[in-house]
Amino acid sequence: MSVFDYPFDANEILQKKKKLKKELLLKDGLIEKRIAILSGSTIGEIKNILELFLLNYGIKPVFYQGQYARYYEDIMFDDGSLKDFKPDFIYIHTTSKNLENLPLPTDSTQKVEEKLSREFTKFKSCYQKALNYGAVVIANNFEKPFYRIYGNKDAVVPQGVVNYTTRLNLMIADFANNTENFFINDIDYLSTLAGLDNWLNLESWYLYKYAISVDKIPELTFSIAKIIKSSLGKNKKSVICDLDNTLWGGVIGDDGVEGITIGNEQPAGMSYTEFQSYLKKLTGVGIMLNVCSKNEEDIAKQGFSKRKEAPLNIEDFICFKANWEPKNINIANIAKEINIGEDSCVFIDDNPVERDIVRNSLAVTVPEVNSPEEYIKAIDRAGFFEITAFTNDDAKRNEMYKQNAMRAQEEASFVDYTDYLLSLNMTAEIDAFSTAHIERITQLINKTNQFNFTTRRYTQSEIDEIISDKENYISAYAKLVDKFGDNGITTCFIASVEDKTATIDLWVMSCRVFKRHFEFALFDYVISQCIKRGITTINASYLPTAKNVILKDFYESIGFTLVSETETEKKYTYTIPDDYKNKNEVIKMEEV
Repeated sequence: MSVFDYPFDANEILQKKKKLKKELLLKDGLIEKRIAILSGSTIGEIKNILELFLLNYGIKPVFYQGQYARYYEDIMFDDGSLKDFKPDFIYIHTTSKNLENLPLPTDSTQKVEEKLSREFTKFKSCYQKALNYGAVVIANNFEKPFYRIYGNKDAVVPQGVVNYTTRLNLMIADFANNTENFFINDIDYLSTLAGLDNWLNLESWYLYKYAISVDKIPELTFSIAKIIKSSLGKNKKSVICDLDNTLWGGVIGDDGVEGITIGNEQPAGMSYTEFQSYLKKLTGVGIMLNVCSKNEEDIAKQGFSKRKEAPLNIEDFICFKANWEPKNINIANIAKEINIGEDSCVFIDDNPVERDIVRNSLAVTVPEVNSPEEYIKAIDRAGFFEITAFTNDDAKRNEMYKQNAMRAQEEASFVDYTDYLLSLNMTAEIDAFSTAHIERITQLINKTNQFNFTTRRYTQSEIDEIISDKENYISAYAKLVDKFGDNGITTCFIASVEDKTATIDLWVMSCRVFKRHFEFALFDYVISQCIKRGITTINASYLPTAKNVILKDFYESIGFTLVSETETEKKYTYTIPDDYKNKNEVIKMEEV
């Protein structure tokens, strides 16, 4: 277990931060991001610990640190330094200590409403100005006060500060819900988990102006880091579960289907039932469920088919591996079958020996789980599935992967691969980037690793600029539909244009549609756009990583010429022939 795995030891992180940073900087494949932290109170240690959590996620931050308690001035009246820094992310660290218009018992209701309006207007204008820097903006909401003049009635009367901060938080939440690239770091929730007496150490506030207890800084920064890694496509995609004493109590092979513990008739069954309900809800936000259990498959499936109290059913799982093979082998096979990386999987098992084997043999994340009452907390608090964007494609992900399983079964029945592709009756929609699809385009770009030639990442504001600048860019997104269903937007392309040359800056494709000639259809479209614009040459690069090895010879396979090669980059060029013939012969093109 890593020191950064939840639940982590905050004091250990604080005490060993220099050593931990040195070790984390040795990680391969770190991506650099520019992060501005703007201060409503002291932020020095917040920057230090945030750096550790980001490095642990594979993100190497370059920081801009605002002046003490000058967050508003730094944003609204920038002297040019923030703009010149060109932040990818702006984190505004404000707390209830920064609220300037708190109500008084002597205020009229109208006076309180005026104060609340002024308070929200100030923060809203600050957030909107921060977004103008082209960065993703993260801002705290506000924790409750540590004392209540009205006691319990503080949550009810307009003059109560609890009531006031609750309403302010709701106004900020509404703004976030309707504003792209703006996210709330929910310190109202974090402070509730910690307890207000633990969240704010008044001595630290009076002495050092830390508006949070120092030992709670890891919790705060972990939460911020989760938002950043999610926006960069570093979330987990799948839960793989054991069955016996994990999804139900008891051993179904020994106790029989009626002997396992599930349902709400006894306390022991309630915890397993609630855990299954939690997993069921995860499927609603696009998380894939799979089973890996040492069991007889027919007997194991009875735990869902014959125990109707179980919230989950067989159809909720993509892969169901119940056999006597080692679990690490089964898990590796599950990842291959659904075509995702092992590092996108979370394995849940009550057996510490099985957890240890998987943890030490695969890149799978394996949280420590103890009693079933703690299962939900162990997964939920770890932030594996932190949501910063949720698209229609996310909602349909489970169905898409089930369709892929059907495609794999059908492929096995064909001798000729081209005949198989033709049998799919594929239709593609390919067009230039548009604001209607910007959220899914940004998400796909930032989470795709296998079919990604340059590993470049783009923020939503950068994509918006490309949409606006049609003269200097060629862009393309593509959807693929076949007889099994709609795969959604699964490929994106960006090339910068100068004179008669286009340079491919980015080309990504979801692994679930790779090698279905979709890449050829996309390339044909790009060629057509180049010909329309009089472009005769296309330049490209391949930057090898541990994950995109499948692309090492791709450009040569479609006619590019290798110009130069080093350990870190291969450069190519392609001259568009006058008699270019489309490479795609199996996918029908749909008019857009």
